Amino acid sequence: MRILQLIDTLAAGGAERMAVNYANALNARIDFSGIVCTRHEGPLREHIESKTAYFFLNKKRTLDFKAIWALRQYVAQYNIDVIHAHSTSFFLAFMVKLLRPSLQLVWHDHYGDSEFLQSRPTLVFRCILPFFSGIIGVNQKLVRWAEAKGFSKHVVYLENFSAPEKMVQSTTKLEGEEGKRIVSLANLRLQKNHALLLQVAVLVQNSHPDWTFHLVGKDFNDAYSYALKKDIVALNLSQTVFIYGTRSDVSNVLHQATIGVLTSSSEGLPLALLEYGTAGLATVVTDVGENGAVVSNGENGYLADQNSKRFYEKLLLLMQDEVKRSTFGAKLKETVHAKFSEEHVISRYLSWLEKRNT
Repeated sequence: MRILQLIDTLAAGGAERMAVNYANALNARIDFSGIVCTRHEGPLREHIESKTAYFFLNKKRTLDFKAIWALRQYVAQYNIDVIHAHSTSFFLAFMVKLLRPSLQLVWHDHYGDSEFLQSRPTLVFRCILPFFSGIIGVNQKLVRWAEAKGFSKHVVYLENFSAPEKMVQSTTKLEGEEGKRIVSLANLRLQKNHALLLQVAVLVQNSHPDWTFHLVGKDFNDAYSYALKKDIVALNLSQTVFIYGTRSDVSNVLHQATIGVLTSSSEGLPLALLEYGTAGLATVVTDVGENGAVVSNGENGYLADQNSKRFYEKLLLLMQDEVKRSTFGAKLKETVHAKFSEEHVISRYLSWLEKRNT
């Protein structure tokens, strides 16, 4: 089998990381595994393994005929069987199939606002998805949505999976006191609900001023980012909450952290949570998306609702109990290894693809 992953950027986001993970995981399992970045490269470029074929398309606009033809030529050159299109790259995959009808397409839906699917536009999907052999959803809500809309008869839920991080230089040094650092791996976007995190940080500052919060993720330097930074100053959190932007040495960051948190209002299956588990980090996360499929409340971490006081109370249980942090971290690591490993997911993925091609 010859499979090409298609992704619009290589920014440090969940969909982008999964595109890279799939491409790398497949390069030792199939005849050809490659990844094409269509619009913008980014920090995940350095995480593509040397054995994984890579091509940057440099697409300039939605309907870029030069880019469409270039991708069609690349597909022909390497005799690609399947394009695995992630997120919004499905339109380009569809255009290439019009030029090469034998090509099989699958769409990987990473939609992050899965708590608000009722407002998601569907017209473009109704026009294009009938040309796809199947759909992969990153959580059960997305699967049920695709099935209910009749977009495909072949919809499957495949968990996101963690993958060994390519060795990169450890350059990030977290602020704050060792053993008292709380990390949040989340791009600075509305659905990540940093407002809740700041509310929790105020409560922590009042009770445990020596504990600090560390926000690692892409800073888009937009209105949301500006408002967040303004609120940090207004709430006197400048020595409690620190923003680092995108970091490529995530393992190094997590090694310096004590607790991992996610305060999201909506999620698919966040890779950040799987990375917390891989690092053996005790966690508190909001009960959205597939977080509950990873975290069993009170057994390997804590699930909390989107209320600052109740989130803080769960966080406090970990802050005050080193044994519990160690126990929860070890159990979460076991869960991630057993249920969200590369081997577990890729074997199901290839089996599902084989059925689509028969």
